[in-house]
Amino acid sequence: MCAAGLEPVKLPELYDGQLVRFRVAGDKSGSRNGWVVLHRHPEPVGIFGSWKTGESHAWRMTSDRPMSPEDRARQRAQILQAQKVRAEAESQMRADSKARAERLWNVARPASNDHPYLKAKQVPAYGLRLLRESLVIPLRSADGELHTLQFIGPDGEKRFLTGGRVVGCYFAIGRPSDSLLLAEGYATAATLFAATGMATAACFNCGNLEPVARALRAKFPRLRLVVVADNDAFTEGNPGLTKARAAARAVGGFLAVPQFKGGHRG
Repeated sequence: MCAAGLEPVKLPELYDGQLVRFRVAGDKSGSRNGWVVLHRHPEPVGIFGSWKTGESHAWRMTSDRPMSPEDRARQRAQILQAQKVRAEAESQMRADSKARAERLWNVARPASNDHPYLKAKQVPAYGLRLLRESLVIPLRSADGELHTLQFIGPDGEKRFLTGGRVVGCYFAIGRPSDSLLLAEGYATAATLFAATGMATAACFNCGNLEPVARALRAKFPRLRLVVVADNDAFTEGNPGLTKARAAARAVGGFLAVPQFKGGHRG
């Protein structure tokens, strides 16, 4: 798990054949995006992954003792069973989060442009709501179905509703005509919409640009898609530009990159 980049903050207690959730090092406090299912017999095997990133990995203990055909068949069955347990747990978690998102969205009130975060970013509240002091942004799939929520506090701290589906979901501003812009966060998307009048989709993180781009390409096959990169020029590997370029290529779209002073583009 550590080698795959999914190191647990605290080693979870594992129960044979049962899914156990854990907080991945680097994730926010209180989150339990990591998951693992372990079978100990005949040879220890397991699968693990992250619901945040969508990745999953299989593992088995190596041994010098040759396995019999029966043991190999049993091991394959255990991996399939572990995958089934994971899928059932994920399905239930997503359903619970979706129902909670709908309840919270319905009780939230319309947000005004006076929210400290919006004033700091100098953008209006395009269809946002307010719950206590936090802005509430709905994440919907391409069919318009609400799956989860993002909350942004007055200080700009962002968090998602626990267990909700993010991959492939977005927040739409405006109605597309001939073009549709894709950006990472709400503030960037709102800024683009205000400046261009073009419909914009906020994808919430660079890793979600390609899944959203693919979903929107399937929904709007003739629309011009423009992926607007966050130019992380001073971050190793420039993930914002790298992921944006990959998303544009995946759907035959265009790439827009912000120009920094001095002409640096990353």
